Amino acid sequence: MGVTKARVAMITIFPYDISWPVLFSIEAASIRETLGALALRVEHVGSTAVPGLAAKPVIDIQISAATLEPLSVYFQLLDHIGYTHVPLGEVDLVYPLFQKPATWPSTHHIHICTVGSELEFRHLAFRDYLRDHPAVASEYVDLKRELAAANHGTTLESRERYSLAKTPFVTAVLKDAISKGYSLPP
Repeated sequence: MGVTKARVAMITIFPYDISWPVLFSIEAASIRETLGALALRVEHVGSTAVPGLAAKPVIDIQISAATLEPLSVYFQLLDHIGYTHVPLGEVDLVYPLFQKPATWPSTHHIHICTVGSELEFRHLAFRDYLRDHPAVASEYVDLKRELAAANHGTTLESRERYSLAKTPFVTAVLKDAISKGYSLPP
């Protein structure tokens, strides 16, 4: 399946792989079973969640929970299904990251957010907007390819540069999405 391509140590943008939604569904079932009622919503987010969009072959998953406290509960439960917490300082308080496998390059990322939060809304709105606007999604792919060429990805710093450099584009898309009424799913 396509996610095995993620073992490449460089940031590489691959053509869309029809297995990505299937891989998400398999992982989501495992997450729901492991977290039970803690997982109020489990969503496929990120580029692999947008049909036809080229992406790094990493399945991004957003879990919406009533609370993030205590985080240690999530650390313990997600460890049972192969996820390791990636410390991100202050970000851990609102959007902690877990990856699988523990070493980079990873094949799966989990972010946990509070249900109804701005972070929950932003990731879902961005995904849905790209799904509905193929021309904007195409611009995003071009940007990601340009940034991948400029940021090798073999260090945490270069991966952070890659991610942060997408911020102006994401912010502009979200502004347009909000103006067009994109919001949380029912």
